[in-house]
Amino acid sequence: MLMQTAAGKLMKVFLTRRIPPEGMKILSAAGVCEVSQWDSDEPVQRADLLKGVQGAHGLLCLLSDKIDAEVLDAAGPNLKVISTLSVGYDHLAIDEIKKRGIRVGYTPDVLTDATAELTVALLLATARRLPEGVEEVKNGGWSSWKPLWLCGYGLSGSTVGVIGLGRIGMAIARRVMPFGVKRLLYSGRTAKDYAAEVNGEYVPLDTLVSESDFIVVSCSLTPETQGMCDKAFFSKMKNTGVFVNSSRGTVVNQEDLYEALSSGQIASAGLDVTTPEPLPTNHPLLTLKNCVVLPHIGSATYSTRGIMGALSAQNLLGGLQGTDMPSELTF
Repeated sequence: MLMQTAAGKLMKVFLTRRIPPEGMKILSAAGVCEVSQWDSDEPVQRADLLKGVQGAHGLLCLLSDKIDAEVLDAAGPNLKVISTLSVGYDHLAIDEIKKRGIRVGYTPDVLTDATAELTVALLLATARRLPEGVEEVKNGGWSSWKPLWLCGYGLSGSTVGVIGLGRIGMAIARRVMPFGVKRLLYSGRTAKDYAAEVNGEYVPLDTLVSESDFIVVSCSLTPETQGMCDKAFFSKMKNTGVFVNSSRGTVVNQEDLYEALSSGQIASAGLDVTTPEPLPTNHPLLTLKNCVVLPHIGSATYSTRGIMGALSAQNLLGGLQGTDMPSELTF
């Protein structure tokens, strides 16, 4: 039976972007909603978002869409559910959404493995200077074998520090330990029982920063973590230290990171997240050989994005129909 409004019409949903086909198939097959969509791979313009959401019962959005009181007002009283195609939800005005009794779906867990894999790949690429090596092959810099040319840092026998040993942090730890890591340090709000699986040592942040050869940031964005990786943070790192961030760009003070990298305070950095995104092509960090920047592709495997698309569609339908959502955000 089709889920209809009191007026007998299908419920309206607005999608702020093209989503993976797995999600569209689920929405089409359900037959409960009339889908309108910003039909582009590029983010929706603010004016088009405010127009598109008018009268919507459901909204499916992305991390790049700021869903604030203005958007909620534009949608009006019909809006029952917001489904975000992301694990993060700092783009949502949660207090406003909660006040209006709107349900929220998100996509945790499903991107854990893909993001952890990418983080380890970025760590290795940064530590072993892979992008630099590729560039040297292309530009003719590769001549004879030289004992110290393009030398980097290896994981074997090292100390790795993970800031935020949640789902993704733990998945990263599981993947780096087989490389022969000697110590796995972690910091966060609380010690985790499951850290025993990777022999994780719960330490204060200052200890982690000063003792780690590799620092991986995989914490969530909170008022405490915003701008946490700053001048004081980098000054405590080893000058052979490798810094990797695949959490949120605003956890890092990029000016301070640039200073630390260009002055030799730390060895290198790998970023899959920046502020802003995309990072302008004339940004100082992009002039440095010892900084590897990726375009936020942590979850970019075909299977993961397909599962995210399907889950966001299922969350949307659950919210529209007043039934269980597979991944509902509890306030």
